[in-house]
Amino acid sequence: MRTKFILLIVLLVALFGADVVVGSTGLLWPFGAGRDDVAWRILFDFRLPKATAAWLVGSALAVSGLLMQTVFRNPLAGPYVLGVSSGASLGVALFLLGAPVLSGLGVARDLGTAVAAWGGAVAVLVVVMAVSARIKDIMAVLILGMMFGSGAAALVDVLQYFSSDSALKGFVIWSMGSLGGLSHVQLLILTLCVGGGILLAVLSVKPLNLLLLGDGYARSMGVSIRRVRTVIFLATSLLAGGVTAFCGPIGFVGIAVPHLARMCFRRADHRILLPASMLIGADLVLLCDLLSQLPGTDLILPINTLTALVGIPVVVAVVVNNKRGRMM
Repeated sequence: MRTKFILLIVLLVALFGADVVVGSTGLLWPFGAGRDDVAWRILFDFRLPKATAAWLVGSALAVSGLLMQTVFRNPLAGPYVLGVSSGASLGVALFLLGAPVLSGLGVARDLGTAVAAWGGAVAVLVVVMAVSARIKDIMAVLILGMMFGSGAAALVDVLQYFSSDSALKGFVIWSMGSLGGLSHVQLLILTLCVGGGILLAVLSVKPLNLLLLGDGYARSMGVSIRRVRTVIFLATSLLAGGVTAFCGPIGFVGIAVPHLARMCFRRADHRILLPASMLIGADLVLLCDLLSQLPGTDLILPINTLTALVGIPVVVAVVVNNKRGRMM
């Protein structure tokens, strides 16, 4: 087990370094006698922030997916499937399209976008949680979560129809999803969001393990189900909302990576699954970011395209294994 963690860490360092070096523009190392100011700016204003964003995004989405799958005890749960990402998108749309004056002010735009994404994610989670308290069929809850996501997407379409050209352009660019272009302020806010969400997840490791055995057993061990779910939903909102706010909606990472962690370590203990999911998620998104950069051209594929190509086969395998009575 220790060897697997070491390999994942080594792979993370290698992929991070490759993501910093690889690009459409040749990069000379900006230190020493041959220091190049252009190379310096490329490295510190674009390459490093983009690689750091990929690291944060992968870890955040993987942890949020793990939390959702544990709380709902369903292998298909995740921020994208449950409509959390769609709710965050709706919050961002309300801010960028509904308050164009505020959205044009630097720091106010960054903070407002993050807060709007958190609010949208929390709203959807509260609704899903309220429904799950009344409906015991978890598949029905997942279907309703998808319906909430579709409803949020419909509201976004309405907002786009009535918005101005300038506001619409800004939102469309955001909705494409990208790891590049983050300012240092945005990266700092994203880091705080991801750090806060992961800290809450780490503090909830013991209750999460007890929830695997059922709510009744967890209560008998002194766990407050409502309090734990509130903390987990807050963590998910910080993680999925922060990522969606600055990088756009990125799918399939949250649902696929926890299963990859289970397949790799063959454990259900969150003390192992949590760091494993963080490392595998970061490795996966860094790899997708590397593959998205077409060599010899200035073209960059949308990161959603690559994460979907990796995540969809994992989801299909999960469904097939469940039909056969096995869990990944």
